[in-house]
Amino acid sequence: MADLHQQLTTMRQSLLDEELLDEQFVQLEELEAEGNPNFVVEVFSLYFRDSTKTLESVGQMLEKTPVEFDKVDRALHMLKGNSASVGAYKVVTEVNRMRDLIEEKNPESFNATYEQLKKEHDVLKGKMEAYLQLLKEAEAAEKPSQGGGGDNDEDPMSGTESS
Repeated sequence: MADLHQQLTTMRQSLLDEELLDEQFVQLEELEAEGNPNFVVEVFSLYFRDSTKTLESVGQMLEKTPVEFDKVDRALHMLKGNSASVGAYKVVTEVNRMRDLIEEKNPESFNATYEQLKKEHDVLKGKMEAYLQLLKEAEAAEKPSQGGGGDNDEDPMSGTESS
């Protein structure tokens, strides 16, 4: 169990050091520590469900001619707020870059930044899924055996489409 905790600590620090996450994530963790079990898992499940849909929507808007930059900006504004609320630092940074480019109405640079935004989102999602799975394993290892607790191997990000 100590090994699991060390892995968690290392992985968490890596997420912060790589600036994938910021101080807001630490605050989310503190809310979980105050008696909201699975809070971080639930928040990130909702975040990834919603942010993935928003990114797909932005991509569809960028394919239309002419691009309706006001609609793109509204979608990005929502994505920025959602991302900031979970501490997704690099995603927020890329959203800000895209919003700055809206004023220029330059589809070429805008599309490249959109691709970078998707990449940062995908990297965060992959690393957070691994982190949250490890977190769930560590929590399960701490609980005394409750007989037949067969839900310990469930993917923490599953069910995100069911809401």
